[in-house]
Amino acid sequence: MMALFLAENDVKQVLTVEMALEAVESAHRDLALGQALDTPRQRSRLPQTVLHILQGALPAQGVIGYKAYTSNKSGNRFLVHLFDAASGQLKAVIEADFLGMVRTGAASGVAARWLARPEAKVAGVFGTGWQAEGHVRAICAALPIELVKVFGRKADKLQSFCARLSELTGRSVVPAACAEDTVRDSDLIGTVTTAAQPLFEADWLSPGVHINAAGSNALIRQEVSEAAIRRCDLIAVDSVATALAEAGDLLPLLEKGRLHVRQMVELGEVIIGRQAGRTDAEQITLFESQGMAVQDLALALRVLNAAQARGLGVALPMQ
Repeated sequence: MMALFLAENDVKQVLTVEMALEAVESAHRDLALGQALDTPRQRSRLPQTVLHILQGALPAQGVIGYKAYTSNKSGNRFLVHLFDAASGQLKAVIEADFLGMVRTGAASGVAARWLARPEAKVAGVFGTGWQAEGHVRAICAALPIELVKVFGRKADKLQSFCARLSELTGRSVVPAACAEDTVRDSDLIGTVTTAAQPLFEADWLSPGVHINAAGSNALIRQEVSEAAIRRCDLIAVDSVATALAEAGDLLPLLEKGRLHVRQMVELGEVIIGRQAGRTDAEQITLFESQGMAVQDLALALRVLNAAQARGLGVALPMQ
């Protein structure tokens, strides 16, 4: 069979949030069961352009591959290359801007499903960018959320974000008055920003809250304060190896000896029941999301299958 090229528009026609939640959960499960390989992100940097590569394999799902993307002042360009794990043949090249956004959100959705209180109704989200959209859509699909309070610095952008997400999710998505209002009385907090300084005070957190921290992927970025992390009863990560390389929120504590590697629990270990997740309603839980190749590969495979079923995509002249 010839390899397929799927453009952004093809992906948008078939990709759903539910598909992404199922794909991401399957990737974490496979990883915890020793049925997947994931190599932490590697980067080649030039003054004007950076190339980022995430690679891995899901042999139980029959695929191996990588996501490569370039970041530049002019924008980012994402491509997933999917190969057959048994034959090594190229299956697809998929434009992955929308795919990556939905996948990133889905990781927070899966974490919320496993770590937040199941009756969580009120969410507070920091950020109104492209990634924040995926985050809000995923938590609304994963939990019985009724109200999402969103905090953003630009009033006009915040208004249009809330209107669009209310429409997309069918839930009440409203602007928060301030950072404190976003956090107080929320069952779930999401941080999806490029902040260099913590976004909220530790004492604003209610008992039983779950925090999804998705924005900090370098030492220069920190969204959650040391004091807030020290209030957390459980710290979950997508992968310990990736967290040690990139988790800007956790690295300062690790360096000072205030957090130990063995305290970090991989999400997949909770999913397969090897590690306890939330054990009581009062616990504060945290998921630090960095992003992994296996999440992209699992979702790309499902997108490819759905696109083939609908006859989408263009055949590539290569084996």
